[in-house]
Amino acid sequence: MRDKEVIIGAEALEQMDRLYRNNMVNSISGFKSANLIGTVNQDGLANLAIFSSVTHFGSNPPLLGFVTRPHVVPRHTYENLKSTGFFTINHVHRDHIIRAHQTSAKYEREVDEFEQCGFTREMSALHPAPYVKQAPVRVGLEFEEEYPIRANGTILVLGRVIELRVRQELVKDDGFIDLAEAGTVTINGLDCYLAPRKLARFTYARPDEETKPVH
Repeated sequence: MRDKEVIIGAEALEQMDRLYRNNMVNSISGFKSANLIGTVNQDGLANLAIFSSVTHFGSNPPLLGFVTRPHVVPRHTYENLKSTGFFTINHVHRDHIIRAHQTSAKYEREVDEFEQCGFTREMSALHPAPYVKQAPVRVGLEFEEEYPIRANGTILVLGRVIELRVRQELVKDDGFIDLAEAGTVTINGLDCYLAPRKLARFTYARPDEETKPVH
C-alpha cells in the first residue's frame, strides 16, 4: 500500500500561514550548504552571519555565490562586502551549530557577532575580510558582480575565490576535499542541521565507459 501523499497547489501555498509556508518552501530544494559569511565595514567592525544559499558557479575562474534578502532594511553582510569588496565563506562544523545558528539573530550594526556568538576572528594578508578560525574549510573572496532577482527583490552576489584555507588531511590526491571527514554540516529548511555521511565517490561519467567507485 502506497503511503499517503500531500498535494499542494499554488493557491493553497499562497493562503498558508507565513511561517508554515516559509518552513515548507525552504525545505523543498533539498539539503543546503551551511556557511558563515564574514565581512568587515570600512570602520573595521566585523559582521558574521549564517547563509544556506552558497552555491558553486564555476571553477575557472573559481566563483561562488549566495543570495541575500531584499535590501529594504539594513543588510550588514551585503553592505559591508559592497563597501570593502571582500568577504569570506566559512563552513559550519558540527560542534558549532548552535553558535552558528545564533548569528541569524538581528543584532545591531555595532555588535560583533564573532564575539557575541563565540567565534574567533582570523585575518589574512590578502584581504580585509575576517575568517572563522574554527571552520574546517575557509574561502576568501573578492566581490565580482551581482544580479537583482526581479521576482522577489533578492540579490545574487558572486565572488571570485582569492584564497583557500583547508586542513591538509582533508585534501585528497586528486584535489577532492572530503567534507564528511571535515565535519561540515548541512541544513534542511531554515533551522535543522545535519551531519552528512559519505556513501560513495564515482569516476567521471562518460558515455562509452563504465562508471566505477573511487576509493
